[in-house]
Amino acid sequence: MKKVSNVFYISAIIAVLFVIWGLIPETILPYGNLDHVTTIIQNFIVDKFGWFYLISATGFLVFAIYLIFSRYGQIKLGRPGDEPEYSYITWFAMLFSAGMGIGLVFWGAAEPLSHFYTPPYGDAETNEAAKTAMQYSFFHWGFHPWAIYAIIALALAYFKFRKQSPGVVSAILEPLFGEKVKGGWGTLIDSIVVFATIFGVATSLGFGAIQISGGLSFVFGFDQTFLFQLIIILIVTVLYMISASTGLNKGIKYLSNANIVLAISLMLFLLFLGPTNFIMNLFTTTFGTYLQNLPSMSLRMTPFDTENTGWIQSWTVFYWAWWISWAPFVGTFIARVSRGRTIREFITGVLLVPTIFGALWFSVFGGSAINLDFFENANIMETVNNFGTEAALFAVLEHFPLGTFMSLIAILLISTFFITSADSATFVLGMQTTNGSLYPPNTVKLFWGFIQSSAATVLLWQGGLEALQTAAIIVAFPFTIIMILIVVSLMKSFKAERKELEARAKAKKANRS
Repeated sequence: MKKVSNVFYISAIIAVLFVIWGLIPETILPYGNLDHVTTIIQNFIVDKFGWFYLISATGFLVFAIYLIFSRYGQIKLGRPGDEPEYSYITWFAMLFSAGMGIGLVFWGAAEPLSHFYTPPYGDAETNEAAKTAMQYSFFHWGFHPWAIYAIIALALAYFKFRKQSPGVVSAILEPLFGEKVKGGWGTLIDSIVVFATIFGVATSLGFGAIQISGGLSFVFGFDQTFLFQLIIILIVTVLYMISASTGLNKGIKYLSNANIVLAISLMLFLLFLGPTNFIMNLFTTTFGTYLQNLPSMSLRMTPFDTENTGWIQSWTVFYWAWWISWAPFVGTFIARVSRGRTIREFITGVLLVPTIFGALWFSVFGGSAINLDFFENANIMETVNNFGTEAALFAVLEHFPLGTFMSLIAILLISTFFITSADSATFVLGMQTTNGSLYPPNTVKLFWGFIQSSAATVLLWQGGLEALQTAAIIVAFPFTIIMILIVVSLMKSFKAERKELEARAKAKKANRS
């Protein structure tokens, strides 16, 4: 533990205190318990600063697209001779596993179905509602979240591998604030990063446990009790602890590749066993309308329609805050596996590949769910209302040939995503609390793995996953400001490097003449 920084001790104490606070029942602290306090703060932020999240997320996307076509696109994330450490397939697999994972499986059928019955505008359960449902599912899981991830990952990779700075978020801001980031301000920034990662991932682990138990309950009839979910968390914790101890090039690499194989297999099974023509037509037309309406959706608020404000706050604003709260974790991991790629190659890959795959995923699972309810009156939504959101995927699969087999693949996929998300997070937490070490000690990674699982278990037992999500959203507010500063710092550093390269080129030309 000699390698750990002050960030380790500060964030560890805060995380433990936060979990203890979540254990205090409402009877003891009726107005000061975790759920009550964080809900008040979240409601205030979402109500007063929803516009800030929308403008910020859209600004990050515009900046990312600008970099693809800018003169800075040829800059390599590393030294001139560095080559990518991973093949494109493995790289994409790692991006996908860390960035979306359990969420795509959890919401693949549930979100489009929810928007179909409760659309952002217009009448429910109509042709237009179905199109809008798919369009907004693409929107919430498309270019915006991946642009957020790309910005923080690009900054970390650029400063770590090209400038040889410590691989921590505070080091990115040195061009703006100089030596100040090496003191208290830097410790504060990095502690926010660790805090966001712990609770963002713990919530995802909770979702994973709920859906694995929900799937086993739906398929085999097991009772979905807390004890059952606890056993699942314990088993998966042991597995991801083993994976974490094997290092990045073994555990996460192999599991990420397995994730892609399982995810594509499940998607292709449903694509060809389900309404194939309908799904592909839906994908094609929805992707077109998504691109066409991207600007208006990106900045859509409802100043004259207060009844519709709640939908935007519950979905779009929530998602943007959620992705920003996940950005430190996902960005650090993507940066670690992206050395040797150019800025243009990096951003193009991070934006396009996961977005297109995610759109196809929602078309297959969400499209099948809407098709069943719209054309066949299968009442999938009724099943969701009775059994919970986690049942949506399994309720869809049971209507097709090999439904039980596909459900088992889905449960296995959720399990491997569970392991890779937790495994990736332990690596990121280890890196951020050892001053950016690319090879944090196993003792540090195992400690953070224990903290993550403990947080997920305690809050699942207390029914506090929503409070945990709320906490992550609250953390997203200051981190949005940090990300804006990161953009400014990046541009300042790019311009300085460009001038330096131009000066060297002129000097070489002068020497030749």
